[in-house]
Amino acid sequence: MHTKTTFFRRLTRLLTGPLAVLCLVAPGARTLADSFTLPEQLIGVTQGFLEFTVEDYLATTQTQGRYEIEVNKLDPRLRMPLCSQQLDASLEGSTPLGRVTVKVRCDGAAPWTVFVPAQVRLLRDVVVMTRPLKRESVIDESDVALRERDVGTLGPGYLTLLEQAVGMKLLRPTVLDQVLTQQHLEQAEVVRKGDHVVIIARSGNLSVRMPGEALDKGGMQSQIRVRNLNSKRVIKARVTGAGQVEVAM
Repeated sequence: MHTKTTFFRRLTRLLTGPLAVLCLVAPGARTLADSFTLPEQLIGVTQGFLEFTVEDYLATTQTQGRYEIEVNKLDPRLRMPLCSQQLDASLEGSTPLGRVTVKVRCDGAAPWTVFVPAQVRLLRDVVVMTRPLKRESVIDESDVALRERDVGTLGPGYLTLLEQAVGMKLLRPTVLDQVLTQQHLEQAEVVRKGDHVVIIARSGNLSVRMPGEALDKGGMQSQIRVRNLNSKRVIKARVTGAGQVEVAM
């Protein structure tokens, strides 16, 4: 009888003591946690979706560069019901660059939607100025360099090759480290209207030279009208150098 009494007393202490509370609470806590979609899960879904979307955008547009994705922190107190289906993510907007918003949606039995903001940076080497230049200056090789920039913050027309800028004339003044765009540049005049030029007519390895007069101004490789001073005919020719144009026979 004494042994049974001791056993029941120990059992009572186990069922009413701290261990019993732990045993009862722990399973409940796990069930409670499994009932919600937590902020870190929403951030993970957004990160994965943006990685896939940016990779697809770069492949589709044949754009080179490296990208960085930073998903904004969400309120740690946010608790969305656990979704009975796989979460769906979609982009609010057309381009996955710059400040973006991803809509994470549950289409399950208890539907809900959360909008998650993020920042996507696309880093590429672009042409920048290595020193200030005045308007109408002709750009030299030493005036420009390639530097990595977030092109999502740039306007259209940025340059990615130095040869796109070298030899061009500035339409406006520039400052140190300024990103150059096509809107800053025009062809530098190699031939001016009224200049006497040499017209070179080529056919294979044969070439014929004749005197001409430029009727337009033009930069390297531009097409201008030229009057053949021998025949008086007006033709279109390509500028190939100072005082020189070329036409195919």
